[in-house]
Amino acid sequence: MLSSPITLGIWARIKLDRDGPAVYSGRRVGRGGREFRMYKFRTMVTDADRVGGPNTPNDDPRLTRTGRVLRRYKFDELPQLYNVLKGDMSFVGPRPQVADEVAGYTAEEREILNVRPGITDWSSLRFHNEGEILAGHEDPDRAYAELIRPEKMRLGLEYVRRGTFRDDLRIIIDTVLLPFSKTADTPPPPPSAGPPRQAGR
Repeated sequence: MLSSPITLGIWARIKLDRDGPAVYSGRRVGRGGREFRMYKFRTMVTDADRVGGPNTPNDDPRLTRTGRVLRRYKFDELPQLYNVLKGDMSFVGPRPQVADEVAGYTAEEREILNVRPGITDWSSLRFHNEGEILAGHEDPDRAYAELIRPEKMRLGLEYVRRGTFRDDLRIIIDTVLLPFSKTADTPPPPPSAGPPRQAGR
């Protein structure tokens, strides 16, 4: 209810572009390896997944003008509140990945599937400028695998094993404040080293 005025405004602005639907849905892998359909405001041209890879640098020609603004302030993630209501996702948790990415997980990395994926997490804060990091690379997917994926997986595993409710609150607050922070280029502190969390969250 609180987000509905913003959501309606974004929906109307995207529809004014007249180049496709306002909401994008894609298959992602959630808790226990179960696939679900994740929703986002569309930030790219129609059928972008057919003409490019899964990773999106800031200079990606598939991005729409409205989409660039939505990504900057993370407003494109608002429709995932519906995924939270459905129980597919949580507010905080490792970001859900496509099936092809999950198929390449090691046995250790599959521990990430023990919890519900989330709208935001430590890696979302650490790599809030992911598009900027990938910009200028001839192969954004390779750049992602080399520059971002290792640390993203480490942070995801750390959250699954030792994340606390206090961490969740810190992540949510930092996510809300990040787009408007003057220190947005400063990475967040490492996750707290509390006792391992109980399985089955």
